[in-house]
Amino acid sequence: MAYRHGVPREYALRQHTYTSLKDRGLGSQIAQLIIKKTCHAYATIAGLIKAGRLAGKRAAQATSKPVVFRPEAAQAFDDRCLSWQHDARTVSIWTTRGRMRGIAFTGHVDHLKLLERHRQGETDLVCREGTWYLLATVDVADADANTDPGDFLGVDMGIVNIATSSDGDNFEGAGLRRYRNRMAKVRAELQAKATKSAKKKLKKRAKREARAVKDNNHRIAKQLVGKAERTGRGIGLEELTGIRDRVRLTAAQRGELNAWSFYQLQAFIAYKAKRAGVPVVVIDARNTSRRCPLCGHTAKNNRPTRDYFACQGCGLAGPADQVAAVNVRDRARTTWAFVNTPNVADTPRPAAGTSDKPRKSFRGS
Repeated sequence: MAYRHGVPREYALRQHTYTSLKDRGLGSQIAQLIIKKTCHAYATIAGLIKAGRLAGKRAAQATSKPVVFRPEAAQAFDDRCLSWQHDARTVSIWTTRGRMRGIAFTGHVDHLKLLERHRQGETDLVCREGTWYLLATVDVADADANTDPGDFLGVDMGIVNIATSSDGDNFEGAGLRRYRNRMAKVRAELQAKATKSAKKKLKKRAKREARAVKDNNHRIAKQLVGKAERTGRGIGLEELTGIRDRVRLTAAQRGELNAWSFYQLQAFIAYKAKRAGVPVVVIDARNTSRRCPLCGHTAKNNRPTRDYFACQGCGLAGPADQVAAVNVRDRARTTWAFVNTPNVADTPRPAAGTSDKPRKSFRGS
């Protein structure tokens, strides 16, 4: 009906379909949710076409026939169609065959507490690899923001070392690289076999690597934000937008860079920091690995190897990633002071990559 009548809005589609849905035995509320779901599907297609993400043959194919939903497609329920009994840890769900009661659910202890105290809005029922999940939204208030941080914790990100802090904390990526390589080898072997059992195993392994990377990024973000919160500091991060277009790498290096999740790690740090009240400053990443934090000398040969930094001006030497993290911290200090200075519009902003005020000695914290 939506396709036939030119993708009307919810109210218009309701006029064409509400009565027939009721006649088929659907309740009033579930009928409204179905109409809303259909409208959202067509609105998504229209939005993708308008944004240019769906064009040419793909756009013509998407608009040439009505939308069809899979039997196990996600379905939204409001509190009148799905209710939670947290004490018994069960849910009651409306279905086309009547209401199903006493369905047990489980989850992590911390998540269950959040669910009981802060759940808001609708709940989505989804099926993933034969297992049913309920996706609920929780609305947790952020902590009071720290508007006067004592200092900043600089964080440098990379492939060999996923993250290095200005305090010297290093989160190596060697284990994750080995895991990625092993997963790639297993996928290649299964794809080469192309048997029914091999395809079944490939499907079972789908998203396993992404879950491992996501878990690792959560752990790193939690430790960095926790340390900044305990010490009353903010966090300085590099602006990595467009890094794939800026750097020149070999084909093998490009593949590894594209597979790395810098954005995800930064997003985890940002939302965890907001929840903890820790300020986050994003700085220009240019020359952070080539600049001396002591004298300000910036040159390519300051970094003779990937792991080692040696200033050709003053002789400062140390781990390259930690030196870069210290530069990130120093620029975060400058940026924070500039943004929070009265009459900031009258103050000339320091140019990207210029020397900050040199300090007497190099310290990692």
